[in-house]
Amino acid sequence: MYPRSGVAAHALAHAEHELGTGRDAADFLDQWLREDPQAVQSRHLNWHAALQSIACGDFPDARRRADTALARTDVGMRAATNWRLFLVGQSPAGRSDPGQVRELLSAPGGMAEIFHTFNLALALAVEAATDDLHILARRAAADERADFRDVLAPVVRALAEVTAGRPRVAVDLLSGLGESAERIGGVRVEREIIQDTLARALVDSGEHVRAAGLLHHRTTTRHHHTYEDLLLAVRTPADAAGPH
Repeated sequence: MYPRSGVAAHALAHAEHELGTGRDAADFLDQWLREDPQAVQSRHLNWHAALQSIACGDFPDARRRADTALARTDVGMRAATNWRLFLVGQSPAGRSDPGQVRELLSAPGGMAEIFHTFNLALALAVEAATDDLHILARRAAADERADFRDVLAPVVRALAEVTAGRPRVAVDLLSGLGESAERIGGVRVEREIIQDTLARALVDSGEHVRAAGLLHHRTTTRHHHTYEDLLLAVRTPADAAGPH
């Protein structure tokens, strides 16, 4: 009814992600944005387009969007793009500055909101900042807020274990979360990266069948699922050692 509605375009981007529409979804978003390159939603919709490029295996396009459409302040969207690329053995887009991430975490209110803190943890994981992740996990574990203590802490520790090349420990940490992972905040496309990390850790631990079962719904319902196929691909120990 209202083709220029940014709310509608964003809702459609979420639906298209669940369908794995791939290039068609990215093309729609590009066409929508060309009519108003300064649209308030431009950076976030470009991030959605990057996810569709990852879905169909167009990794250069995903990196291009992250580098040209996302600002330095878009730490979460950049990290969520790069961590997905790392999980399937692809080189990242331009990375975040670990110093900036540390400043954001230590600033007043830096850990006021769980999903924001989770995104900063992803940024540290992209940098293979294992020590920083362990420090953050300990801070979360000591937090009086149950969601930080019971959900964020094990997720952050699992990211640390993946970066350290210990996928089996990450499997144990993430498997114990179950549906409580939803308490990390955000929406499904944003939380899905936790499941992605578990799937990769399962494969790297030799549990390919279990990993395939974890992603079965996606690989059987999404039109494009190159990303999921690569998550399930067995890699050499050198490849599976985590980001560097």
